[in-house]
Amino acid sequence: MCGIAGTYRWPDGKAVTDRLTDVLAHRGPDGAGRYGHPVGDGEVQLGHRRLSIIDLTETGAQPMVSDGLSLTYNGELYNAPELRAELTGAGVRFRGTSDTEVLLEAWRRWGTDCLPRLRGMFAFAVFDERTGELVLVRDQLGIKPLFLLRRDGGLVFASELKALAAVTGGSLEVDQAALVASLLYYWVPDSRCAYREAEKLPPGSWLKVRPDGQVERGTFWNLKDVAAEGQERARSGDLPDLAAIVEESTKQHLLADVPVATFLSGGLDSSYLTALAARHRPGISAYTIGFRAEDAKFEAMPDDLRYARQVAQRFGVDLHEIEIAPNVLDLLPQMTHSLDEPIGDPAAINTYLICTAAREAGVKVMLSGMGADELFAGYRKHLANKIALSYQRVPRPLRRGVYAAVDRLPVATARRGFRSVRFAKRFLSFAELPEETAFRRSYTMYDRGELLALVDPDLAGTVDDVLTEHADVYADNELDDFVNRMCLGDSRMFLPGLNLTYTDRSSMAASTEVRVPYVDVEVVKAAFAFPGARKIAGRQGKAVLKEAATSILPKEIVYRPKGLFSAPLRAWMSRDLAPLVREVINDGELVKSGFLRRDALRRMVAADAAGQQDFSKHLWHVLTLEYWYRAAVSKQSKEFV
Repeated sequence: MCGIAGTYRWPDGKAVTDRLTDVLAHRGPDGAGRYGHPVGDGEVQLGHRRLSIIDLTETGAQPMVSDGLSLTYNGELYNAPELRAELTGAGVRFRGTSDTEVLLEAWRRWGTDCLPRLRGMFAFAVFDERTGELVLVRDQLGIKPLFLLRRDGGLVFASELKALAAVTGGSLEVDQAALVASLLYYWVPDSRCAYREAEKLPPGSWLKVRPDGQVERGTFWNLKDVAAEGQERARSGDLPDLAAIVEESTKQHLLADVPVATFLSGGLDSSYLTALAARHRPGISAYTIGFRAEDAKFEAMPDDLRYARQVAQRFGVDLHEIEIAPNVLDLLPQMTHSLDEPIGDPAAINTYLICTAAREAGVKVMLSGMGADELFAGYRKHLANKIALSYQRVPRPLRRGVYAAVDRLPVATARRGFRSVRFAKRFLSFAELPEETAFRRSYTMYDRGELLALVDPDLAGTVDDVLTEHADVYADNELDDFVNRMCLGDSRMFLPGLNLTYTDRSSMAASTEVRVPYVDVEVVKAAFAFPGARKIAGRQGKAVLKEAATSILPKEIVYRPKGLFSAPLRAWMSRDLAPLVREVINDGELVKSGFLRRDALRRMVAADAAGQQDFSKHLWHVLTLEYWYRAAVSKQSKEFV
């Protein structure tokens, strides 16, 4: 895992590329390199920061240059051994053992035709000295990031948005539509970028720039098509062997020349991966988290730690337990900077602290269970949306009575919270809505009216644009299976926009690589080959994955209540961060600029303090958005200007 950057026909490209790679130093503390070559009346510059994982010698250093091709690459190819064998059979002679060299030679032989054959996570730039063309590529599912900016026929790119912000002299303008989208989702969708001029290369695509300034784009993998193919496979009854596919993916993700460990929350996904990893690497380490007892009680959080200990003991795993009791006042601005864009998921803090502890113990690579919930319908929202279809058949007068009764219940007292009440209120907020609207409301922060009341009235059209985009993405499928429509929507929006994003930024802030075996092209293909009835069976989410996991895990782990990889937000907001919330509402930049409306925020705080509604996540995201915005309007990151 590394940081990549570069310029193409960009003013002062050499100095800019050096600056870019300096900003990305945390992504690759083991080495740095730069390559330059003339292009027409300008030049290309490729930069690299290296985190050595495979082939720790200089033969794996980057940018890698060979016979007219130059490559700067961030990622891992898990099928590199198979591709190497094929290329060797075709006469290619390799100097080292890195997957970087395999990628370079695969590109030389097949060009963009090699891309569908790559199994891994990657973002890279390859330059051909003979044609003067530069091609940028991002992996099939958007695991690895790649930001770019084009001006006057030139281009600059980097693994992180903060690098582009740092080298453009504060000239990037905040995109208010992206901020509105961030309020809705509590992250910025992959289709948008927090700065107007910048963009994210879409997953499964490439972009080519030529010396004459012409730009060409292409797609080599489309999740919509994969889901449609999976539905046809399901109809034919040709169901895959999921247990074998997940085990093979896990085994491939263990490929490394450095120590590998796992996240182990005690939930199904991480327990399954840890058990499989221990089968292939006996004695592997795992890292888990716990919270201060008073915080966990106030949040009514389940005791996941005991399940993690049970898995570790059963499979001979060396378990490291980390208590999450952070100084959130210090970590909040630090994490906001690391995350690149405003992201309001406190799980980013958990990831960062776990990766920091692992790195201090000499571990560079971690396996995570990320992606299983999206692909196999494991979130509560999936089951809740399915239950909502039945709830809509309940007589309307009875539904009104239920709503009135639940609305009166408190979500918390001064001493503890009530998760069941929070879930019930959340469910009733969307249970009677049409399918796409209900699905959106089941995991986003506000409905249309609430969002309009929160932001500048002049942004009403922007709010509607953001909501329309969700509707368009959700409807863009050929599936007649409700559960798989939800899974596809999550895999196209929620997974790359939030979970893969915060996992990448949080782990790389700690100079650690996180791998996601469930977010693998073969696992994804298998996931959409199962009908929704195999994913949600009765009241069981992820049913087909649970069936597969019983081949190695005890049933008390497989069928335990779903755990949480989150944080005790209500405790933090009501104690540690209460003064900061007041400051942001009364004198924050977002309020002073008119983007957010003070009266709406005050109503939110009052309802939360009274225990009538749980707005802790909403207010947490307002804080993350405020910190990000302060840095953005003060010429981005002063640290780098």
